[in-house]
Amino acid sequence: MFSSLLGGRKRSVLLRSALLIGAIGLLDWRAMDELPLGFLYLLPMLMVGRVLRPAQIAGVAVLCTVLAEVFDPFKWSLTGGIPRDVLYFSSFFCVGLFVFEVTKNRQVVLRHLEEIERQSDARRDAEEQLKVLIESSPAAIITTDTEGCVLQANEAAHRMLAVDPAQLAGRSIDVYFPSLANILHREPDHHLFRAVMQSRGLREDGEVFLAEICFSTYRTTSGSRLAAMILDASEDLRTREEASLHQMLAGTRIAVGAVSHEIRNVCGAIAVVHQNLSRTESLSQNKDFEALGSLVLALERIASVDLRQSGEQATEVDLNSVLDDLRIVVAPSLRDENVEGAWTLVDDLPLVWADRGTLMQVFLNLTTNSRRALARVRDRELAVKARVENRRVVVDFIDTGGGVKRPELLFHPFQDGADANGLGLYLSRAFMRSFGGELRHKAVPGGACFTVELAPVNSVEAGS
Repeated sequence: MFSSLLGGRKRSVLLRSALLIGAIGLLDWRAMDELPLGFLYLLPMLMVGRVLRPAQIAGVAVLCTVLAEVFDPFKWSLTGGIPRDVLYFSSFFCVGLFVFEVTKNRQVVLRHLEEIERQSDARRDAEEQLKVLIESSPAAIITTDTEGCVLQANEAAHRMLAVDPAQLAGRSIDVYFPSLANILHREPDHHLFRAVMQSRGLREDGEVFLAEICFSTYRTTSGSRLAAMILDASEDLRTREEASLHQMLAGTRIAVGAVSHEIRNVCGAIAVVHQNLSRTESLSQNKDFEALGSLVLALERIASVDLRQSGEQATEVDLNSVLDDLRIVVAPSLRDENVEGAWTLVDDLPLVWADRGTLMQVFLNLTTNSRRALARVRDRELAVKARVENRRVVVDFIDTGGGVKRPELLFHPFQDGADANGLGLYLSRAFMRSFGGELRHKAVPGGACFTVELAPVNSVEAGS
């Protein structure tokens, strides 16, 4: 009942307070000579203290003081009335001010509680979302304590390590990822780590796999902790090694083909000399001369083996993506060597027919050759331009390295004076021709331009 009397909106509380002050004044007036009722004004002061400010509360206290003095049975005098009025006013004002402060503090507490509830709800929602994210993540996520015991692990971690669901907690991480043990077993005052590494992992059944691990350490009141996000990179390793093997075999096949070509040339010359000498009667029955003829025939058979590059590995390739990867790979080297790189690429280049890994190796060989040439000059510029021209996709590598002295020998194998074995450009052109492309050289003022031509996928499909 008391709370309902004090509660309500400001206008309602003020109206009830005014009526109550009037009723108390009327009652005090009727009982003037019998009983002083000025103390009853404390009740409306309790009410107005909840809805008015201190200055307004003081005004109401003055009103109640005047009414209490007017209707009390005591005679007013200077020595007795002033202290009594001060006491009245102080009582009324202090009661109203006390209620004001209590109400103010209550509102602050309520706002604080609402903020705590809001933050708690937000934290709960964030924890639920984080839990869903962790559980639905395709990467294994594991947290451990200082001793390497697993505290939490998501479903992907159980699948990766071939452990029954919810059975990984409490086990030692050393068994599955020994490399993480070296991080956990360091001195307690070691610095926090945030790094990425590649290491071997071991499943529950003993199978070894390659793991890409992103990990970080952090401190809690219970000690250091480690959080790791792990990906199974075994498939990437297999793909990378198979691609490397394919490129090695393809390069070897072309290199041996070049050697066979040179052997055929030598054998042809020897065969001509052998045939001419066979007309000499003194040599016709010579055993050494017959052995020389047999050697020539054997070399011709070896050189006649078909080692041409096959285009079976060619697929649809996004050239823009390959050039973006090339830019990522070569940009640091160009920057370190003070080479100004200019990339002019068309956003909507069509898909081309090639082998992605082989095409990247061709591009890297061309940029490497340009860097070697640019190292000998002062003005170092390398421009890479891609465009569509005459129903072919063309990529130009233009440098200011001074040009090529003997361009007629560029694509010949085993050149004299080559930086390596003289097979780089020879292999690059052979690779390009294996999937319907071409590699050409064109002299430009102050440098060289190597042009890579590729067949768009739509033109190959139309031709087939």
